[in-house]
Parts: sequence; C-alpha cells; structure tokens
Amino acid sequence: MNQHSTNRPDIEAASDGTLLRDPRRPQPKYSLPKAYGHFRDLLKDKEETSHVFKIFESLPSKTFMPRVRALTLSEHGEKLRADEPYLPPILDDHAALRKLPKGTVAHAYCDFMETEGLSAAGLVEEAEKLGNPKYGDLVEWFGFRQRDTHDLMHVLTGYGRDGLGEQCVLLFTHGQSPSHGHLLIGYAGALQIKKTVKSKAPVFKACRQAHKTGVACPPLVGVSIRELLATDLEEARAKFNIPAPHWYKECHRIWRSEGIDPYDLLAEPQQPEKLAA
Repeated sequence: MNQHSTNRPDIEAASDGTLLRDPRRPQPKYSLPKAYGHFRDLLKDKEETSHVFKIFESLPSKTFMPRVRALTLSEHGEKLRADEPYLPPILDDHAALRKLPKGTVAHAYCDFMETEGLSAAGLVEEAEKLGNPKYGDLVEWFGFRQRDTHDLMHVLTGYGRDGLGEQCVLLFTHGQSPSHGHLLIGYAGALQIKKTVKSKAPVFKACRQAHKTGVACPPLVGVSIRELLATDLEEARAKFNIPAPHWYKECHRIWRSEGIDPYDLLAEPQQPEKLAA
C-alpha cells in the first residue's frame, strides 16, 4: 500500500488501497475561450506541445472519470497497473524492443521514434512544463497512459507527424476517448490547413476516416502495451480494426502533384518533380 492509499470505505480505491481520485485534486473547469487561446498559441508554435495539454485541461470530458473508474477498478485494470505501472521506461528501451521479431509493432515504433528524434521521456518533459502536482492516484495513472501511447497511435494508424497527420491522430484519439479538446485541435487544425493551403486535397475526408477508425478500435489505454509491442504490425492493425489511411495518403499524393510539401504546408509551392525526387 502506498502513501496515497486509504482504508476509508467512502472513498473509491483499488484493492491495494490506491485512490481512484485523490480528494486534493482540483475539480477541472471547462473554458472554451481559454482553450481557444491556447489553440491560437499552438498555431504560432506547433512544436510547443505544452499548449496541447493546456487545451485538454481547459476542456475536461464528462466521460473521463467513468472511463477511468471502469478500467482501473477492474481486475484487468489492476493487472495492467501491476505489469505496466509506467510506460516511458518500457517505450524508451529500444535495445530491448529491438530484440523482438522484425515486423512487430516494437520495430515500427523504434523506427518511427528514432527517425523523428522523439522519446517517450520527451513527451513527459513537455507535460511537466505545466507544473501540475502529482497525486499518485488512479486518475494520474490513466492520464499518463493516455499521454504516453500517443506516438504508438501514429505507428498503428500510419499517420505521420505532418500537419494533417497530427490532426488525424487527435481525431482517432477522440474516437477512442471523446473530449472536446481532441475535436477542437483536430477539426480546427484541419480547417486551418484548408484555409491556408489552396488545394483539392480531401482534408476533411481524411479527418473523418481517422475519427471513424478511432471509434472502431478498442481503446489502447486498456490494452497491454507489452503484448501490443510484441505483435506483428499488420496483425495488430487487423485485430484493432485499423485500415490503411486512404484519404490521408490521397491528400499527400494530391499535394505533391500540386508542388506542395505535405510536411511544410506553409512553404511556397515547388515543382512537383522536385518533391518526387
């Protein structure tokens, strides 16, 4: 039993006494104007990921606590918490992950993270910029788990870290765990792309497909990440009902044919043959 445990019958807790929600945790306050302000800041500096966390804090979901309760107080949730108390050390141990068979999610994840120069610890650092206190409750474990599986979602869905790819992953996430924060960033970001990039690319079709895929896929927060990493990537996609991101790829194809770099949508259009090189 840890320091955040209780024997009080009037407070919900896991079998080891870990609180579902620490009473000291502030009640989240919904503020669309505040969220939109952070969204505008995010548009100015897309690499400042802390704005994303601030948007989510400003738009708390009414379904969040029921989802936390359903997973963490279940037998399956308690097993997950025992086997995977904290994901970043697992996800950042590429030497161990590379020992798994080629073709697994683990290898695709390592390839993605190394190519992009990312780490699970780096995402934690961005979240830490908010300076939020730690409570050690089940809400915290669940929230960390949602945060730390973000890049795994990129790998499973096939969406890149380009502007549209990030919007699609956010809308995939909304399909899994609904929140107005995902909707705001996802669709407002897509609208921003449509407004700033004159193109025939089906941006909103790509976003809608991502959203539908998220709804059809079992919530990854409740999946054993160790088992997922050891699974063949294509088998994992089939198991979790994740199709090829057709409309996303179509957007990339059209942009390139128009001389637009999908990874630098605000740049001046180039000759298509240069982008294809």
